[in-house]
Amino acid sequence: MEISHTPVMLEETIQYLAPRSAGELMVDATLGEGGHSYAFLSRFPELRIVGIDADPAIQEIARERLREFGDRIHFYSGWSHDFFAELPRNIKRPDTILMDLGVSVYHYEQGERGFSFRMDEELDMRIDTSRGQSAADLIAVLPERELADLLYQNAEERYSRRIAKAIVEARKYGRIAGSAALADIVSRSVPAAYRHGPIHPATRTFQALRIAVNGELLRLQDLLEAALGALEPGGRMGVITFHSLEDRIVKNFFRNKNKDCTCPPEAPICRCEGRRIVNLVTRKALAPSEEEVRSNPPSRSAKFRVVEKILEEDVVA
Repeated sequence: MEISHTPVMLEETIQYLAPRSAGELMVDATLGEGGHSYAFLSRFPELRIVGIDADPAIQEIARERLREFGDRIHFYSGWSHDFFAELPRNIKRPDTILMDLGVSVYHYEQGERGFSFRMDEELDMRIDTSRGQSAADLIAVLPERELADLLYQNAEERYSRRIAKAIVEARKYGRIAGSAALADIVSRSVPAAYRHGPIHPATRTFQALRIAVNGELLRLQDLLEAALGALEPGGRMGVITFHSLEDRIVKNFFRNKNKDCTCPPEAPICRCEGRRIVNLVTRKALAPSEEEVRSNPPSRSAKFRVVEKILEEDVVA
């Protein structure tokens, strides 16, 4: 299957994550269609990559796309956190780690799992369809208040209570099983001005459900910890986020790892025995260029942050 996909902030990722010596290993922790990996393998002929994705269908697309690179690319089927937490013994520590936390084009255009409200699809939203609750299952059982909290906490949806009330009312008449039905319920529950705003009124609801179904925010914190632990000292880790909740987690994680002490300010003495283990390569998040946003509109909300793990001999006790 051919999927049209433009890697987000490609030139910036290459600028900050390019290999600095021969034979380096990069982990593409969110392989998707393989766009970033393809570019890195093409530009750096001695680079090797491990590509990770939890969705077998999309990984098959990446395998076909990257076939020409032979044994320079290896694939891991599963969640990135599991890979880093139990780094295979036959693989060296990665010198570079890239995470692009955006949802793939495949899932929006071909996944048929209800990620998009532009088509009427089964309301599933699971990346790994072999486990967990679907979005339809979730909205069928959550109490109204919990559903409203989910919409607000995962997407900062201002009309979360109205939308939750409308969903609970609608499910009295039957299961909400399709993406079009849910989008219609959301649209009818919000003020007219919101319906005619710059984004579809169901955008945040779909985001919130996708995050909940896949445990994205909970998984992200664990992923960052495991990835940094696996990274070779002196290596770099770059993360591309697409909404403020993700970026806040990444920003705070990197800043905390850039501190010698993380005790509360009111603590009389340091008890955490913390040590700074990264340098901030990008002091602030980088944004895509105006040219990229014009040519690739989905990049408009992207932010890119990079850290470098401190060499062990540079860590002062």
